[in-house]
This record gives sequence, structure tokens and C-alpha cells, in this order.
Amino acid sequence: MAQRERIVAELGRPETPEETAARKAESSRVYRSSQTFRNLVAALVITLGIVAIVIFAVPRGEPPAPKPIDVAAVAEDVSGTLGGGVAIVPVVPETWLVTSAAVAGDDPRTWTVLYVPAEDAGFVRVSQGFSADAAWPTRELSGADAAGTIVIDGVEWTEYDIPDPARAGNISAALSTTAGDDTILVYGATNTETLRVVAAGLTDQIVTAQEESS
Repeated sequence: MAQRERIVAELGRPETPEETAARKAESSRVYRSSQTFRNLVAALVITLGIVAIVIFAVPRGEPPAPKPIDVAAVAEDVSGTLGGGVAIVPVVPETWLVTSAAVAGDDPRTWTVLYVPAEDAGFVRVSQGFSADAAWPTRELSGADAAGTIVIDGVEWTEYDIPDPARAGNISAALSTTAGDDTILVYGATNTETLRVVAAGLTDQIVTAQEESS
């Protein structure tokens, strides 16, 4: 049976081959456009779904605060590994933050506690060099020279001249003294008054160490 020709109502006659081809091409274009739009909508829905999962499934809130460092407990553990040496426990204001407490190095073996004082933006290190030689503080301070001595609670401390803190690792003030065979170095990006607070908190332990070694 012969295929009936499609009558174009607007023209009142069968459409020409060219009109048929144009009509089919336009239908294909409209179909492809609708498919593209559907795909875009589907992709958007999937993306929004992933974002929703991330927002609602991932825990929010502040990360837990790090566990405070118990300097006395760490010092006790450290002292058991030193073959008779005793790690000092600095006595500082309770508001100061302890950021690290550990033993490192070999020449000399060094116990160091790092504090961030609550009242300033600097830091204070308290280092104990076990059986350290007399030049150890100068090496730690990048060659800073001794500027004189001061007495704090009956203990004589050496002060250091640090003209260029940037060259000395941002160290702006330092004190040192001996405790038996060890050398105590108190230093940091701070002022001498803050170091005096730490030095005063070490007096009893330093005096005990000096008496035991005499």
C-alpha cells in the first residue's frame, strides 16, 4: 500500500520532501534540547544530594582541645632513662600553656619544656643540659655573649647580650646557671622579668642539685 502523503493544514497540500526533512530536523533538535535539559537537571539534583550528605553527615563543631601536658609526669618518666640524672620541673604560673616537654640530643642530652606565657605573645624555653660544657648556652643562643650576672633567690644567673633576636632564633632574653653537673638555660622571645619568674620557680631544685654535688 502506498504511503499517504502528509497534508500540511496551513498549506492545504502535501508537504514537500524539503519541508519533511526540515520538520524532522526540528523535531530532533527539540528532542535533543529536552534531553540535555533533563540531564542538566539530573546532574544538579545529584550534586545537591552530595552537598546535603556532606553538610549533614560530617560532624561539625570545634575540634577537641589537646590534652594538657603533665610536665611533672613526663619529667619522672624521663628521669628514669637518664642513668641517674633528674629532670627539673619548672614552677610557673598556672595560666601558662605548656606546648612541649621532651628530651632530645646527645651532646649534651637536653630536657626542654616550652611555655607560652598567658600575659604576652612570646614563648619561654627551660632547657637542662645534662653534663653540658660551659660553652653550651652560647651555642644554644647562636653565639650570644654573657653580659653579666644577677642573683635571683640566692642563685647566681648569667645574663646574655642578644643584640639581634632574629639571628638568635627570635630569642630576646636568656639566663643560665649550673645545677650540679648540669646547666640550666632559661630563654625565649620575652623579657628578663618573665625569665626571672621562671628562675625563681627553679630555685629549690637548683639549690638541691648544687648541695648534692658538693
